[in-house]
Amino acid sequence: MFDDVSTTKPAPMIDPFGRSIDYLRVSVTDRCDFRCVYCMAENMAFLPKKDLLSLEELDRLCSAFVDKGVRKLRLTGGEPLVRKDVMTLFRSLSRHLSSGALDELTVTTNGSQLARYAADLAALGVKRINVSMDTLDPAKFRAITRWGDLADVLRGIDAALAAGIHVKINAVALKGVNEDEIEDLIAWAHGKGMDISFIEVMPLGDIEPSRLDQYLPLSVVRARLMDRWTLAESDHRTGGPARYVTVRETGGLVGFITPMTHNFCESCNRVRVTCTGTLYMCLGQEDAADLRAPLRASEGNDLLYAAIDRAIARKPKGHDFIIDRRTRRPSVGRHMSMTGG
Repeated sequence: MFDDVSTTKPAPMIDPFGRSIDYLRVSVTDRCDFRCVYCMAENMAFLPKKDLLSLEELDRLCSAFVDKGVRKLRLTGGEPLVRKDVMTLFRSLSRHLSSGALDELTVTTNGSQLARYAADLAALGVKRINVSMDTLDPAKFRAITRWGDLADVLRGIDAALAAGIHVKINAVALKGVNEDEIEDLIAWAHGKGMDISFIEVMPLGDIEPSRLDQYLPLSVVRARLMDRWTLAESDHRTGGPARYVTVRETGGLVGFITPMTHNFCESCNRVRVTCTGTLYMCLGQEDAADLRAPLRASEGNDLLYAAIDRAIARKPKGHDFIIDRRTRRPSVGRHMSMTGG
């Protein structure tokens, strides 16, 4: 899609705390065909299409990060697979897998479009994907996603598995919503050969209902699981924030992503770029850098590399996530769909 243009050998990305940044998450769109209650308001105002980076610009931007040492690249949204012609971006970025510059090209999806795209993704070298799914109950699924159809997602998961893609399920633990299903979700996922991770709800964006009503500490979830199963600590890592245990009775992995009860900032190796070219050095901070302007200012990448270096130099030690019972306001005002998780 794009010929890489560079006049200098870019330096690797090392933040002020000595952490090597080798994982990039890129949102290719803020749009989604679901309206999950913990992620979006029901009546979202999406960005005008003219504000989004083109697929060619996204390719060039991702490639610049690969030049600077990114080894794992995850495309996210919104829902990435609803972006028109998004497979051309996967196809172009797959050249970095072929060259060995990139270890992994992957995607986080709600699964609604997977039945259509799974075989193509596998053919382009995508070996693992994350599917966000919080319940096996069709009515509850519709209530959580507002617009989603569980049957579509299950068909998509089956298509991905049939294509040889390893699927990991990501489920947000929601108090009073799916907390009674967590054991069933684990048994279902492990029965299909899939790992599963649970995520604490994060204070991003003003939504209804309040996250005070949704927040379920994963320390509580883990304690409940130990009443049924034997959990053994695992050194399995995927490059992301999850910490895993093996369920001895099933042989499968369960991950816990705990931004609230036990943050994972000390080992943070990742940054995020939005579909408008805004770089967030931390999901839980508002500080950001504009990469769209240097991207468009020159056909070479020197200005872009310099902007990335300035941003990485101020990557914070950690986030400030808190569920604030006094103000009931989110720690960060932007919605999760803007940043791509």
